[in-house]
Amino acid sequence: MCIPPQNEDINSHFKKMSEFQKSIGVKELSMGMSSDYLEAIKYGASFVRIGSKIFGERA
Repeated sequence: MCIPPQNEDINSHFKKMSEFQKSIGVKELSMGMSSDYLEAIKYGASFVRIGSKIFGERA
């Protein structure tokens, strides 16, 4: 599961994970959450965590 640091460019982290996934031949890639899942999907994420988009923010 790749969760980029909050104050950094998420695209660079997702790109690195995508390249790493391809280099080792892993089929699945888990990265991205409700706030950045669209970017994660662009880089090949096959699993994203979108709980707050479905259930709302935590109290």
